[in-house]
Amino acid sequence: MSGRTHTRACPERTCLGCRERAAKTALLRTVAVGDACVPDPRGTLPGRGAYVHPALVCLDQAIRRRAFTRALRAPGALDTKALRQYVEQTTVVEQATP
Repeated sequence: MSGRTHTRACPERTCLGCRERAAKTALLRTVAVGDACVPDPRGTLPGRGAYVHPALVCLDQAIRRRAFTRALRAPGALDTKALRQYVEQTTVVEQATP
């Protein structure tokens, strides 16, 4: 016996809003497309990704600190309207299902 566990370790990422580490699957990946920050729920869009909890609290903190611009290494400010709309829609769906 080598003492190694045979379970795969779940990759962790840090939320840009609350700065807490969480499983990659519990966070929403975002990427910069042009001058906009867009959600990438499937994780398939090309480019550098940044992670945030799909909650308005974390999203607002990240926007206030300009964390998306730094994390995605964007040259200027990013438009986060599409990201906010996606998070608002997913939180409404989660609250509606018991």
